[in-house]
Parts: sequence; structure tokens; C-alpha cells
Amino acid sequence: MPVSAALFLVLFTFVLLSIAFGLKFYEWWRKREMAAMLRTAAADPLPNGAQLLRHVTARRPALEVWLARLSLLGKTVKLLQQAGVDWTPAGLLGRMAGSALAGVILAWMLPFLSAYRAAPALLGPAMAAIPCLYLRRKRRRRLAVFEEQFPEALDFLARSMRAGHAFTISLRMASDDMPDPLGLEFRTLFNEQNLGAPLDTALYNLVQRVPLLDVRFFVSAVILQKQTGGNLGEILTRLAHVIRERFQLKGQVKAASAHARVTALVLTILPAATAVLMMMAAPDYLRSMFDDPDGKKLIAGSIVGQIVGQLVIRKIIRIKV
Repeated sequence: MPVSAALFLVLFTFVLLSIAFGLKFYEWWRKREMAAMLRTAAADPLPNGAQLLRHVTARRPALEVWLARLSLLGKTVKLLQQAGVDWTPAGLLGRMAGSALAGVILAWMLPFLSAYRAAPALLGPAMAAIPCLYLRRKRRRRLAVFEEQFPEALDFLARSMRAGHAFTISLRMASDDMPDPLGLEFRTLFNEQNLGAPLDTALYNLVQRVPLLDVRFFVSAVILQKQTGGNLGEILTRLAHVIRERFQLKGQVKAASAHARVTALVLTILPAATAVLMMMAAPDYLRSMFDDPDGKKLIAGSIVGQIVGQLVIRKIIRIKV
């Protein structure tokens, strides 16, 4: 067989496999999106509201039952939704357990940590908190991106409604044109009310998924216009202007508090980094403090003091606009 024919067959096979994989991935993504929309539309959070779908009792994992008994299941599910990940509460607990186990093994394997008896007990819980910290960071970034995209989306909705489109059609157009996460949230909002959920319920679910003050203003304006009438396009335009003014003020506050934030970061990291470097360079230098009862009290007091100091500094420099 000529080399050119073999090369053509290889490229043709690669193209066919790529197309098949792409179609499978698109089908899987559409099924997951539709399942998420049905789950959200089926759960009516408003009091005395009619549910769209019949509630089906499903057997939940034991970890989720345990979280429900501790009144933590709802908060965990809300955190996962706001972070924009497809984890389950049981999956989050599994990741936390795996991180804790990795921390204990790491404390046993590293020479400068294995010399201290309390190292596994301290490093294990610290590593277990990494998945939660990751979710909180992802949630904060996702909400920040949504907040930046929101004024443009409001202007888009206002222009579309001035052109004669209905509010729901404007939502669908905005969800197609705007990037994620705003496009995804508007798409979910449109699909919920399109599947039969009341508009008030769909808007309430949006507030739960995106707990921002601007979104609450938007939802209040839409519901108020629905009940009393008025020019919703003009209201959304003014709301977009107010949000942009708040962004400008937040930027000025952030620039003014930059020095304080850097100082807080240095004061927090420097003691911990110094202790770690001392344990690596001279393990025997701090071992007596870990073995002495008064030394343990001093270490615990320093850790508590660092945490309290960090919280106080964050409270001072975090100015809400």
C-alpha cells in the first residue's frame, strides 16, 4: 500500500473517531444539563407552592443522611451549586477524607515532620480542609465573574425588550450570547420557567444559586414589574448604571486597601513559614517545645493568636460597597 493511501486512511479514521467522540460528549453534556434543570424545577422552595414534578423518594448515601441529621446537607449542596461544580455531598466528604489520609501519610513519610508526634494530628485536618477551601475560592471567583458580566447582561435584556421581545425570549437570547457563568445561569432560569415552573420560583432559585445583592435587585424589579406594571427596560438600564458605579467605587476602595492586604498576608505567612523552615533545617531545635507541656500551650496559643489576628485584619480591611 502506498504511503499516501495509508496516511489518508489514518487521517480519515482519526477524523471519524473525533466526530464520534464529540457527538458522545455533546449528548452526555445535554443529558447532564437537562437532569440538572429537572432536579431544580422539581424542587419548589417557595412556601405553599405547587411542585412541577412528583417528589420521588430516593435512597441517599449514608454520608448524605449523616449530613442531613447535622443540618449541613442543605448548606453543602448550596456551596456546590454556587461553586459551579458537579460534585455530590458524599463526593466532597470522600475528597476530604482522602486529603486527610494523604496528610497523615505525608507527616509519617517526611523526616522533618515524623519526628513530631503531633504532626499527623495537625497535618491531617489541615489537608482535609483543602477541598472546602478550593470550593470557597471557586465560588468566590465564579461570583466575581458573574458580577462583572451582569451589567452587560442587563443592558442586553433592556435593548432586547425595547426591540419588542418578551422578557423570557430576551433571557434565552442573553443566555446564548453571554459567556459562562452568566450564560449558564440565565439558561437555567429560562429552562426552568419553560418547563413549567412559575417565574417567581425560577427567579428565587437564581437568587439561591447566585447570592449577590445585584441579583436580588434584579429579581425584585422583575417581580415588582410583573405585579404592578411599568417599563422594565428602563429599570434594568438604571440598575446596570448603578452596578457600574459600584464597581468603580469598589476599585477605588481596593486600591486604597492594597497596602493593608499585603501586610496582612505577610504577617500571616511569615510565622508559619519560619517554623516550617526551622523544622527542616534543625528538627531538634523545636522538638523540646513539642515535648514540654508549657511548650504545647505556647504553640496552641500562637496558632489561636494567628487565627484571631487574621480575622481581625480581614474585618478591618474588608469594606463592603
